[in-house]
Amino acid sequence: MSNELQKKYGLLTAICLVVGTVIGSGVFFKAQDVLNETRGDLPIGIMAWGIGGAVMLACILAFSIMATKYEKVNGVVDYADVLVGPRYGYFVGWFMTVIYYPAMTSTLAWVSARYFLVFVTNLNSNLPIHISAADGGALFGPETMVVAMLFLVISFMMNALSPKIAGYFQVSTTFIKLIPLLMVIIGGLIYGLVSPEGALIENFKTVTDVVKEDMKTNPLFAAVVTTAFAYEGWIIATAINAELKNAKRNLPIALVVGGIIIVAIYILYYIGVAGGAPKQVLMEEGATVAFTNIYDKLGILLDAFVVVSCLGTLNGLMIGSSRGIYALAARRRGPSSEMFSQVDKKTNMPHNSAILGLFVCAVWLAYFYFANLSKDPGSFVWKFAFDSSELPIVTTYPLYIPIFFMFMVRSKGENFLRRFIVPLLAICASVFMVYATVYSHGIQPYKEALESGKGFQCPVLFYLIVFAVVMIIGMFFMKEKEAKVHKKKKKR
Repeated sequence: MSNELQKKYGLLTAICLVVGTVIGSGVFFKAQDVLNETRGDLPIGIMAWGIGGAVMLACILAFSIMATKYEKVNGVVDYADVLVGPRYGYFVGWFMTVIYYPAMTSTLAWVSARYFLVFVTNLNSNLPIHISAADGGALFGPETMVVAMLFLVISFMMNALSPKIAGYFQVSTTFIKLIPLLMVIIGGLIYGLVSPEGALIENFKTVTDVVKEDMKTNPLFAAVVTTAFAYEGWIIATAINAELKNAKRNLPIALVVGGIIIVAIYILYYIGVAGGAPKQVLMEEGATVAFTNIYDKLGILLDAFVVVSCLGTLNGLMIGSSRGIYALAARRRGPSSEMFSQVDKKTNMPHNSAILGLFVCAVWLAYFYFANLSKDPGSFVWKFAFDSSELPIVTTYPLYIPIFFMFMVRSKGENFLRRFIVPLLAICASVFMVYATVYSHGIQPYKEALESGKGFQCPVLFYLIVFAVVMIIGMFFMKEKEAKVHKKKKKR
């Protein structure tokens, strides 16, 4: 066993990790949510995708500047460690290890399983599964959890036993998932302008005054909140900076290039969808109906592409999960740092860290199922549950703010644009995300629960309680480690 990771990934892998982790199932289905939020107003929808992308790019630009200056193990932890302090870096790493990575990874395992079963049952509706997809089996059936756990284990094994194969898998699935997106972009534009059934021009006409009056909230604001979660996952790329060749050059390039590709794909896909079907049909049946209208019987292929897309995103998230505790242990922090900092000589992977990552992912998968997929909204679990697929994501933004602020304070050698303008934009983007999340996940659900007579429900509050407990546990391990170091110094 050794304690260092080798440089084994190139620029292409890093770009594909950014693009492939962000573009998953969300791009195929978030378009419908944006359409519903804007009541079919396509121009406002495009603005929403653009603003959501701007929030992501603002943070990417700030971190890409930091990536040119700092490199150790796991970029975001490096930046927090150097700029704010070792203790803050530890808590950021602890949060990423125990909450962020596993919560996202477990969610993608379930999403992958769900769409895999949808694909299988569409191929053969007579399969003897416990609950059919039509009756909700793809959402609530026990077979979904079994497949989700299977996908977690397979992804873990691929990353733990052969990280190079995991890298190749990330590259290949990224290119594969771009195929249906490009088909919709190109086909939607042609079909929407040439075909008699095409509705591109008609769909871009503004909505009527009657529809606008029906909008209870700002349609642009609500739509931006919807798109913001489809842009998450790019930070995972910083987890491999210790394994990325020429990281100070390649990581910033990968972040910026990958981010631009993502924003362009999302906006163009949304426009392509608009050419595939009338807006009312898209709002009722989903944006994926555009693919079926354009390519007729090839619609079944979209299900296959969605599964591959989800598995590619799952692999990218598992890359982060398997290296989570290692990022702390490599700094001699956290529980059992000597054990979790070990790197296998043959595979050049921190196996102990990867095993712990798999275990924590399994715990979050169980929570996601019981808390978010409960059929009884009046149950005790439902009242105190939170969306583990979104709230952990948004927690990263307030954690970023001190890093951006301290970069402005300490980076005296940088020019005005890099030192002040970019970090300030990133801070504004982060504050916006925090406010939007509190509004959409805290205030609104609380009001709706009271109005419906279901009683108290405030998912943000309950999530903050869980977050606080996890951080307190992390503090205990940090204090224990410091106590050991202090005892050693006394003996000397």
